[in-house]
Amino acid sequence: MASVHLLPGRQRRLADGHPWVYRTEIADVQGSPEPGAVVDVVDSRGRFVARGLYNPQSMIAVRIVTRDPDEAVDEQLIRRRLEEAWSYRRRVVPEHLGACRVVSGEADGLPGLFVDRYDRVLVVQVVSLGMERLLHAVLPALRDLLDPTSIYLRNDVPVRQLEGLPLDSGWAYHTGPDRVWVQEHGVPFVVDVVAGQKTGHYLDQRDNRPLVRPLAAGARVLDAFCHTGGFALNAALGQAESVVAVDSSAAALATLQENAARAGLGGRIETVEANAFDLLRAHDREGRRYDVIILDPPPFARNRASLPGARRGYKEINLRALRLLTPGGFLVTCSCSFHMTPDLFREVVAEAARDAGRRLRLAAERAQGPDHPIVPGYPESHYLKCLIYEVR
Repeated sequence: MASVHLLPGRQRRLADGHPWVYRTEIADVQGSPEPGAVVDVVDSRGRFVARGLYNPQSMIAVRIVTRDPDEAVDEQLIRRRLEEAWSYRRRVVPEHLGACRVVSGEADGLPGLFVDRYDRVLVVQVVSLGMERLLHAVLPALRDLLDPTSIYLRNDVPVRQLEGLPLDSGWAYHTGPDRVWVQEHGVPFVVDVVAGQKTGHYLDQRDNRPLVRPLAAGARVLDAFCHTGGFALNAALGQAESVVAVDSSAAALATLQENAARAGLGGRIETVEANAFDLLRAHDREGRRYDVIILDPPPFARNRASLPGARRGYKEINLRALRLLTPGGFLVTCSCSFHMTPDLFREVVAEAARDAGRRLRLAAERAQGPDHPIVPGYPESHYLKCLIYEVR
């Protein structure tokens, strides 16, 4: 087997559990492996470290699959890892198996593979060349394991281009419906598996959204960056006095109202098509006040270089929200940018509170749901932050 030889000392991060070998960490490659091939990773003394999928075009040159020198990366391993992933979900989210993440890439030992389940439709996304080459083993195993009515390949994410992969999508197993209804903590959502964000729905926030129900009782609620209404619908179900849901996408707001009607909440949520930054500033100038404000923006920091600008953006929206909140109100603020670490995010919110002259009390600190596992030694797996503060 071809082998990738690391520079001295570069095996330590892998030993701590990180699943990637960066191109800059490689001293030599022996055996002329083809892109997507399985390679052994060895340290500077030639000792086995791990086995993974090789792509010389990507900055992530090797994605680790196994640390067992006797374990082959083959169809049997793929099937076994899929079985383990599904067994884990059946134990940690048994009440949400109709709408959950089945496979979460590296966190499930299947680097670059993501599988979400919406009722009996599976949406598969592949973001690594090596896993693309193994897709012939993935799809039959998913059919045997989950018995879906259809499988949609959602390979339209730009990160595939970094792996030298084309952007394409389509039905891989039986043509299914473009839109699927699912239940989430009793709330109905229609999922557009073909054109919706991510694989059709933000499953990672599933367990955080119901937390706003008790906070919203009798409250005036603003849900900025509301998308299809995950938080807004839960606020309305919590008997909010009023709910204003803001998003720049008219299509997302139309879906929100469709979800609201299905939930028996028609007319309970006011939708506003606007840039959330502009709306927060305008409401500040107008002296508008809310009792609960939810901020769940798209990622501002997609890479390390964009972090300074992202920090300014997060501070701006939190500062404006804090100025709009009544004493004793609640701020629910989120970040899905990995580079905005939990410590840094808390620091940014604290700076915004200081500038707004407000005092905060942390009521809850949450991450993504357990079907999006956080793996020690792999900090990129802890990307979602959801902080709930009482504001004075």
